Amino acid sequence: MLGKARSWLGFGHDDHHQHGHHHGHGHHHGHGDHGHTHGVIDPTIATTSQGIWAIKWSFVILAVTAFLQVLVVIASGSVALLADTIHNVADATTAIPLWVAFRLVRRRPTATFTYGYGKVEDLAGIVIVLIIFASALVAGYEAVNKLLHPEPIRQLGWVAAAGVVGFLGNEAVAVFRIRVGRRINSAALIADGYHARVDGLTSLAVVLGAAGVWLGFPLADPIIGLLITLAIFGIVWQSASSVVRRMIDGVEPGLAAEARHAAEHVPGLQGLHDLKLRWLGHRLHVQATALVDPGMSLVEAERVRTDLERELAAHLPALEAAHIAIRPASEAAEAAHTKGHGHHHAPEPFVFATALVAGRLEIVDTPAGERMRLRLDHPAPGMDARVEILRPGGRVEGLALRAEGSEDVFESEAAPEEPHEFDATLALRFHGREEQLPFRMVEPPGHHH
Repeated sequence: MLGKARSWLGFGHDDHHQHGHHHGHGHHHGHGDHGHTHGVIDPTIATTSQGIWAIKWSFVILAVTAFLQVLVVIASGSVALLADTIHNVADATTAIPLWVAFRLVRRRPTATFTYGYGKVEDLAGIVIVLIIFASALVAGYEAVNKLLHPEPIRQLGWVAAAGVVGFLGNEAVAVFRIRVGRRINSAALIADGYHARVDGLTSLAVVLGAAGVWLGFPLADPIIGLLITLAIFGIVWQSASSVVRRMIDGVEPGLAAEARHAAEHVPGLQGLHDLKLRWLGHRLHVQATALVDPGMSLVEAERVRTDLERELAAHLPALEAAHIAIRPASEAAEAAHTKGHGHHHAPEPFVFATALVAGRLEIVDTPAGERMRLRLDHPAPGMDARVEILRPGGRVEGLALRAEGSEDVFESEAAPEEPHEFDATLALRFHGREEQLPFRMVEPPGHHH
């Protein structure tokens, strides 16, 4: 019985493991974390016509459910039912920004809006968040007011019936989303279905409140209303966080890692630099520089670009466009040395590959001055890195290298002392293992101090 209940609510279910795709590389994988964010539609759902169809019909079902509940709220004055109605409206209105985006996406880009109108979806999302927030304040005020000044609730039977309608509406949405999600192999839509099922239990709480009032405990209704209001504030917080992040060009943490993972499947690609991702509405845009062998022909380089675009599209279903620049690996390294100045005289970088990580350590110019920078081939979250430079007289100059956001670039907070010709050790600690990598840096001719 417990196992069936857990499966009904989506716990311990294997639907989430069905989502993914095979690339012919001997493994399956998904597209990053599709965990459900309440009040926000996962963009991967909107990449298929059936996913959009599921969103539309979910909106219709929840809108009809909320409308029927509103009629009973007016007749009864139940605060718990008012809060549950707002809760259902909040879930239904998440489809509105998507509808706005689909209406505007048909318009061609202009000289002013060269990227089109995808960002309008985020503006619509902000408006909806503000409306839900204002509604939650009203529900909270009414709940507190009824706690302080209790009033009898009318039409208890209809209140309980409206709670059951809310449960049935959410259950219908749950079954619908789960079935369509299984059909199109969408873990995000399946997760939305199970969360709609949990939302149905919130509607049953209204029935519990009505039963409490009927049994002689009139405060049951405002107490249930206050609890549901707190859940609505949770929806507001999650929705606002997601919309604001996208408005300032933030992306989900796993997307950049998934893009780099896609690059690993491209033969002839020596590195992926300057990776940038941004949302335009519910579509993803990627910009990156692909590093190739300097001796590679133009035809071979174009094949690398095409292969990379294909892998990115396979790993990132919401991808709208990938803008890939091709550069020789040696030219990119030289550009990194001279970036921001034009006369940087750093030693040749120390290139290494170990059982832990692979990458390059170099002295670079930054707006804050010269720094030691460690650039890894792949992100290494949680890695500790330190450079210990042996100076004359046996003195050791220590420079801790700290992650610069992307977890594949580590940089010192201070410049290494002059001269830049020295013996040193790069100390790495990652996943409980340590590496001590000795190296020597030598300044170019004509730059000795």
